[in-house]
Amino acid sequence: MTTTSPDPTTGQGAAARERAATSGDRHRQVTPPEDRYATELAFLAAHDTGPRPPGWRLTPRAVVVFVTGSAGEALSLPKGAVPDAGLPSRLVIEQKFVGERALVERCVVTLAGERGLLLVGEPGTAKSMLSELLSAAVCGTSALTVQGTAGTTEDQLKYGWNYALLLAQGPTEEALVPSPVLTAMTRGAVARVEEVTRCLPEVQDALVSLLSERRIAVPELAGSESALAHAAPGFTLIATANLRDKGVSEMSAALKRRFNFETVGPIGDVDAEAALVRRQSRAAVERAGAAYEVDDAVLEALVTAFRDLREGRSAEGWEVERPSTVMSTAEAVSVAGSLGLAAAYFPGDRDVLSLLPGHLLGVVRKDDPADAARLLGYWDGAVRRRAEQGSSTWRALWDLRAVLEN
Repeated sequence: MTTTSPDPTTGQGAAARERAATSGDRHRQVTPPEDRYATELAFLAAHDTGPRPPGWRLTPRAVVVFVTGSAGEALSLPKGAVPDAGLPSRLVIEQKFVGERALVERCVVTLAGERGLLLVGEPGTAKSMLSELLSAAVCGTSALTVQGTAGTTEDQLKYGWNYALLLAQGPTEEALVPSPVLTAMTRGAVARVEEVTRCLPEVQDALVSLLSERRIAVPELAGSESALAHAAPGFTLIATANLRDKGVSEMSAALKRRFNFETVGPIGDVDAEAALVRRQSRAAVERAGAAYEVDDAVLEALVTAFRDLREGRSAEGWEVERPSTVMSTAEAVSVAGSLGLAAAYFPGDRDVLSLLPGHLLGVVRKDDPADAARLLGYWDGAVRRRAEQGSSTWRALWDLRAVLEN
């Protein structure tokens, strides 16, 4: 069985592809990493000419550099290399995933061994983003994805049918509609299954044989060469699962054995988290065509509050009662973006800092309305103490305590 599609790394120059993707950003909210970072991917393919696992576009080392960045160092193409049209001879690779390099290296080694990779962690820890980046770097596309839900069926992991052709011609290869996983198998690419524990157990069981036997049988096509689809070299699968969803549809022991587990945790360094929140919230506001006018003091207070409530302890060591909701970095980015949009669209109406308590209240009440009392306790504890120590920002926040009581 074969499937065909345009090769994302041929046709036009990487720089031209990236310019086209950038110019088209106004027509789509999210640009996939293979388009957004086309120049970096093409540059790294020319920069590191070492051995590649079967079917890979980049070397394992280059994949790690693509995800974690070049630490501000400009990389150079080797002498004698013939670059793609418009490709620079030197390039600084942007850091895209903020986390341990060792974690990324383990993920890359797992994929190089054609073993399933399962990324687990709390919501909002960039598991999906990491899986997209890895897929884009390894095989050139992050689009071969199945979103796991209670309504996901086995057909969505294997194949379906074009029923008009099925009725007209019977079961033929032309009538067969391959799933993203089947497409990845036949191409030797990376498939992604998001929120795998939200799939029903019988759907998860389909992955057991798929990851073990590396083939999918199509009994309706019995007697033809297409009745059995074998995985091409390079095929593997990345799945994600939230620790909060662990009990939705617990994975069987058989399925767990077919994955290497990697836990993606919250960002450990406060400065790195603040920089990420600033960068991503600024990008979100600028995509809307507005100027970003949230100062560093507000962002520092926002990130500090999220970290205190997430960890159950302030930076000073004071005990903080943790809310039941997840105070993730992704939520912090969302709040910072909302503050930036409020400043842009309602200039001069009120101080941006005055909006922070209301947004925090909205975040903590998502899972349990009783968490509002925990946020108020945080105000009466850590916020009050910082205000008493003379911080003008925290004093202003303490004066806004009444917002949390309404």
